Amino acid sequence: MHQAKKSDLRDFTITTAKQLGSDTVRGIAMKPQDIVAGKSSLWIFGYGSLVWKPDFKYKRSKVGYIKGYKRRFWHGDNFHRGDDEMPGRVVTLIEEDDACTWGVAFEVTGSQVEESLKYLNVREAVRGGYLTRVVEFFPRGTNQSPVQALVYIATPDNPIYLGPASTEKIAAQIAVCKGKSGPNIEYLLRLAEFMRVSCPEVEDPHLFSIEAAVLAAIRPILLAG
Repeated sequence: MHQAKKSDLRDFTITTAKQLGSDTVRGIAMKPQDIVAGKSSLWIFGYGSLVWKPDFKYKRSKVGYIKGYKRRFWHGDNFHRGDDEMPGRVVTLIEEDDACTWGVAFEVTGSQVEESLKYLNVREAVRGGYLTRVVEFFPRGTNQSPVQALVYIATPDNPIYLGPASTEKIAAQIAVCKGKSGPNIEYLLRLAEFMRVSCPEVEDPHLFSIEAAVLAAIRPILLAG
């Protein structure tokens, strides 16, 4: 899957709803309490740290994708992977008609619904600045029906939103930042590893180009050590 040298470096430093009626939209911004009203089951789609560290109880999970969004390291993080002086970079979703984003959807049921949303409200909304939307999630494999899923998205009007930058600038920022959940580079490498292991046939040039740039930047440091 990847060369031995890259693997050594990784090992060293190593989430379109349908409106009522027939209209389909890319995503509807909603409050979580409105989404779960009267429901005993909910799917939550993760596309960043949730793919390897959901940290909430769930019934089952499925790898798959959502349409109309691309994943980008355009959001700032001044808690989990950075601080106020040196915010890290984490992923958010940007609307693009022909794009799709792969990740993991988790089904929560019964008491897990309220518990997971309470936890994610702190992790994603309060500390991360993400908003919630409902999208259509397509599980991987044949004979799999799409389901509606809750997703967290950071928008440009967020005070810690950083926006686009060159691959080299994003990589340089990720290489040095760290927060209460650990180094920013760990976030990047774990996400890249998830894609290689769970979605080996999926191309993700944005993610993998940043990974390559970060590994190139830290290689001299590792070799010197």
